Amino acid sequence: MAPVLEMKNVEKHFGGVRAIDNFSVTLEQGKIHGLIGPNGAGKTTIFNNITGIYAPNSGQIIFDGKDITGSAPYKVAQLGIGRTFQNIRLFSNLSVMDNVIIASNLDATYNMADAFVKTRKYRAREKHLKEKALNLLEVVGLSDKAGERASSLPYGHQRKLEIARAMALDPKLLLLDEPAAGMNADESAELVNFVREIKERFDITILMIEHHMDVVTNLCDHVTVLNFGKTIAVGTPEEVKSNPEVIKAYLGGE
Repeated sequence: MAPVLEMKNVEKHFGGVRAIDNFSVTLEQGKIHGLIGPNGAGKTTIFNNITGIYAPNSGQIIFDGKDITGSAPYKVAQLGIGRTFQNIRLFSNLSVMDNVIIASNLDATYNMADAFVKTRKYRAREKHLKEKALNLLEVVGLSDKAGERASSLPYGHQRKLEIARAMALDPKLLLLDEPAAGMNADESAELVNFVREIKERFDITILMIEHHMDVVTNLCDHVTVLNFGKTIAVGTPEEVKSNPEVIKAYLGGE
């Protein structure tokens, strides 16, 4: 089976700084791959290159057999890559339901004229998008919060809403940027079960940035460790945790 995503010798420079230095990774269908490393290691820059926020200086990014190197963000999303952010990015003053519907609108088939006069095509599509949004909210356990303002949700629920928004794109690949950030041990354990359920239910591939090693150990099939934009280790969570270079650069200790 062909990989879902391949990054081949990707580099991204900001002035004289190599944020990503000759980075390569292969993601297999249905697997969870972790990216770990100290702050400033280049992890989020990798996400930004995949999703088209940045264009790499060199290298190649292949998704689902297509070269997406330097593609615009909306094209990447349309092809089937969903994403969350380290800092939650919701429409805080809109309802929980509307946050998911807006994300689903990438899939809308009506035009401005249809929306203006509310044609039958528009009404049918809006009904479909609302049903889809409600189904996703049921999956993440927020259907009873559909009418509430997004900003009123507890932090953990906002994380789930952001994942529901990303899933509204019907992605083949889901990028999670520090989903356990700010969570305590119990919340992190709940997140592990939640992400595992999402992966199994939708049969998607996940690339995840995470600093909580318990989350990485319990979720990830493979892990890539970065330091100053360079890959210093690749393997299972247990393999990278015992790697002396990883211990020195990231985990702390001798």
